[in-house]
Amino acid sequence: MTPSQQSLLGRAPGTAVAAVAVAVVALTMILAGCAMTPPAGGQGSTTFSPRVVRVVAAENVWGSIATQLGGAHAHVVSIITNPATDPHAFEPTAADARELADAQVAVQNGAGYDPWMTRLLAADGGARTVLDVGDLVGVAPGGNPHFWYSPTYVDKFIVAMTADLIRADPTDRTYFVDRRVHFEQVDLADYRDTIARIRARFAGTSVGASESVVVYLCQALGLHLITPPAFLRAVSEGTDVSAADKATIDAQIGDHAIAVYLENTQNLTPDIQTQVAAARAARIPVVSVSETLEPVGSTFQGWQTAQLHSLESALESSHA
Repeated sequence: MTPSQQSLLGRAPGTAVAAVAVAVVALTMILAGCAMTPPAGGQGSTTFSPRVVRVVAAENVWGSIATQLGGAHAHVVSIITNPATDPHAFEPTAADARELADAQVAVQNGAGYDPWMTRLLAADGGARTVLDVGDLVGVAPGGNPHFWYSPTYVDKFIVAMTADLIRADPTDRTYFVDRRVHFEQVDLADYRDTIARIRARFAGTSVGASESVVVYLCQALGLHLITPPAFLRAVSEGTDVSAADKATIDAQIGDHAIAVYLENTQNLTPDIQTQVAAARAARIPVVSVSETLEPVGSTFQGWQTAQLHSLESALESSHA
């Protein structure tokens, strides 16, 4: 996806701006009160030890990783957690502002994906650490912001998140480093092995997709994503798709030019629903992906690996 901040808010401009304004006001009031009250946890009622780092992540994709890296020495709250939520049209609440007011480390996806988080942070004025993943990986607003589908970018986030935890709680440096090593070598083992296996077996296979959420994933797997880039971008940004691009995709499905169709279940437009139906009618496997952990309660690696296994099975069936 290559959204701009305008396109992210453009789906519901009035309500989104109003919601952000309410949250910003609430955050300002909360910060004023923080000078007179002890640091509080997720519900504003728990006082944390100095050796428990308070982290707020805009999306649970990053929150899941932060939770596993932080272990017993971090309290992590993710703002977007519902798989039914369209992250592009998300509107923060006063409760979200309250969570952010107590954070020592804030994580936002960046690159224009969560501009509401930028507004909340701007109202803060505090000294907390902000880990902006877009800045970390060098992708500016307007670039593809779905960084969690890039194994390389995930690795960069793991290193940066660990460093931020250590900065907030240097006493537990060894603990955080050990957590990082375990996460990288043990918890992500199946995720990484599956990526390597798919790439070794199916690199060069042509696939189609509903939007650019899977671009980084296809690159990592060596898959050839042949859906017109302009179509992927338009669906991601919620703008009109061209008749020519739709005709191209119809032909790709009808001619069995793609082995698998990847469908973002959190952004199903009428055009996408038509393509999914056509792919199924043509007996082309359809693999679901999402932008938020699914099901609720999943870990990052559990969610990603389950999607990868589904894709691997679909590729196997298409090559049978």
